Amino acid sequence: MKIIIAPDSFKGTLTARQAALAMAAGVRQALPDAEIVLLPLADGGEGTTETLVTATDGELVTRTVTGPLGEPVQASFGLIGADRRTAVIEMAQAAGLGLVPADRRDPRVTTTYGVGELMRAATDAGAREILVGLGGSATNDGGAGAMQALGARFLDAQGRELPHGGAALARLESIDLSAFDFPKERITIRVASDVRNPLIGPDGASAVYGPQKGATPDMVAELDRALTQYAQVIQRDLGCDVADLPGAGAAGGLGAALAAFFGATSRSGIDVVMDTVNFEAKARGADWVLTGEGYLDRQTLSGKLIAGLLARCRKAGVPVIAFGGGVEESAAAALIAQGLTDAVSLVGGGVTREEALRDPARVLQETTARTMTKWA
Repeated sequence: MKIIIAPDSFKGTLTARQAALAMAAGVRQALPDAEIVLLPLADGGEGTTETLVTATDGELVTRTVTGPLGEPVQASFGLIGADRRTAVIEMAQAAGLGLVPADRRDPRVTTTYGVGELMRAATDAGAREILVGLGGSATNDGGAGAMQALGARFLDAQGRELPHGGAALARLESIDLSAFDFPKERITIRVASDVRNPLIGPDGASAVYGPQKGATPDMVAELDRALTQYAQVIQRDLGCDVADLPGAGAAGGLGAALAAFFGATSRSGIDVVMDTVNFEAKARGADWVLTGEGYLDRQTLSGKLIAGLLARCRKAGVPVIAFGGGVEESAAAALIAQGLTDAVSLVGGGVTREEALRDPARVLQETTARTMTKWA
């Protein structure tokens, strides 16, 4: 019996790899003779770099870059492929919300400058293609900081360069690319993101994601006005209309900058990851695919990893079981209607939430063993 183990991370408790190892131990407990293929996955956000480096026998490179508050942080990118010519960057490594203490969260001043520094480091390491995973950002600067790191100058009416942060973009009058020295003619930029929000408006970066980053309603309005000015100047100076572009609002508007400055195209993060790890070939002939994430809820149905995985397995005729730290009943019913065999919660049957959080690997292992004894 061949079993593919392909979980996402269980956020806050287990990385995708740790989850895969725990599930594999559970399978071996129930089915000692099973052939097990470990294929931890990610959806373009947290864990994408580690996932792709591991799956392709790539290389992890760490650099010191500018963090979202302007302080130095350690950030990593991956070099994958036989020739190491493709770089994988998670923007959250350099500008993620996890890098900002709760009492200092203010998306008016946070910057993506370090993301641009990672992009330059990747090209210095020989990359000719850069995949940027968007998600988990602490920023709302429209990606202006990243472009500043690559030599772009954002100027006010007096020709002075604007400081970092999204709020300053309200004073933007022109974009000077005379010192922009990123070799975009020979570098392909791709975006992995499941966010389809536009840059501005009620569904834009500020309104939808700003509050998660510490923005009050007044800050949201201020930031949306600033990004509106930013979009107008980009359209005039760069000839790209990013205001209503689907996906431009991803990562606080970094999606807009990558589209405007590089013509970057965006694909679903899970599709990018599954294509890169050659999922179909590895799953060929499998009897089961086991997956999981921190919580199975309505978001699981809309572009997240499990929904994307389920769609591919359904085409291949391979049954799927999903594990979650918790399982929302309506989401489980919807997933089963889409072809999922079972949605299994780690909590219940004598296991408390506290126990699952205290020892998630053991609980996941034991739950996997019980489940595979039942189904296989």
